[in-house]
Amino acid sequence: MAKRGKKYQEQAKAVDRSKTYDVEEAVSLVKKIASAGFDESVDVAVRLGVDTRKNDQQVRGAVVLPNGTGKTQRVLVFAKGDKAKEAEAAGADYVGEAEYVEKISGGWFDFDVVVATPDMMAQVGRLGRVLGPKGLMPNPKTGTVTFDVEKAVKEIKAGKVEYRAQKDGNVHVPIGKVSFDEEKLVENFKVLVETLIKVKPAAAKGTYMKNIAVSSTMGPGVKVAVASVK
Repeated sequence: MAKRGKKYQEQAKAVDRSKTYDVEEAVSLVKKIASAGFDESVDVAVRLGVDTRKNDQQVRGAVVLPNGTGKTQRVLVFAKGDKAKEAEAAGADYVGEAEYVEKISGGWFDFDVVVATPDMMAQVGRLGRVLGPKGLMPNPKTGTVTFDVEKAVKEIKAGKVEYRAQKDGNVHVPIGKVSFDEEKLVENFKVLVETLIKVKPAAAKGTYMKNIAVSSTMGPGVKVAVASVK
């Protein structure tokens, strides 16, 4: 295991590793011990009892956090005609067709989220090898393949985040910044966890929500009692 820095070690001393905290207490502690020289993100890690090797136990989607994430997402929309105009009016940063396929193929990635209308997916599909590994490929499950581009862009700008269970069942999602009020972070936290509970696969057996932790970008994880979220 890599040796941790002095700041991290000092922060870790404030966290009782044998304890699971109420969500309000955990968020307060994360804010209190954060000590980086920048406004750190506050991240939630949830361990789900799912076997992602099975199609009927996939957990993937998106949720609009009521208080946003503190980060302005740069949105690229693949659309044409009236849908392109709709995307521009909604606040998309980039809107186009083949020209952006070429730019991305050439190594351009100055965006955070990609939205595409269904009729553009034949072109966008050619970018699967470069967008897929970066988690940027549009997907109907996350609402990024849609003809309702106005809604998609506005939700992303308002604080929509994607979640996806990895091979080990872990889900990692940012819920705001250390500078956020505790109440706003707690509200975002609860909306995220409640959403994950709602999308529990019917095929998942045993304990679904195994453990939850919240942390700042540079800080240690603080374990949260699942019961305090429900």
